[in-house]
Amino acid sequence: MSPGDRAVAEARRWLGTPYRHQADLIGLGTDCAMILVRVYQSAGLLPLDIDPRPYPTDWHLHRSEERYLGWVERFAEPVESPKPGDVALFKFGRCLSHGGIVDAVSPEITMIHADLVAGVERTEVRRWADRLAGFWRMKP
Repeated sequence: MSPGDRAVAEARRWLGTPYRHQADLIGLGTDCAMILVRVYQSAGLLPLDIDPRPYPTDWHLHRSEERYLGWVERFAEPVESPKPGDVALFKFGRCLSHGGIVDAVSPEITMIHADLVAGVERTEVRRWADRLAGFWRMKP
């Protein structure tokens, strides 16, 4: 199984987990940062000692510092065409502040992400196309 396939399989285990700021437990709670961390750690694509916490819930509304992107850039690189297991990044507020794991690319690009209201769900990327900032692939 490829690293991307391992990431997708792990992300699917999180479906239905409620949204909880800074949490990281399947079935109990997670947010859009910690699901990425735990999924990619489980897939062997991130070191186990990586943890971006603590971070405020509203940093992206009051600051222009690319905090979320800074973490992604440490471990991933931008790609033109996404594959399952890649990261989709979105701009909310003043900077990039949301991400999801690409689940499938055909017929539509879908992702698994932690939504503030719905919790961890699978949705089409085009739902937020106006906020899409690109796709990133974890570095080997």
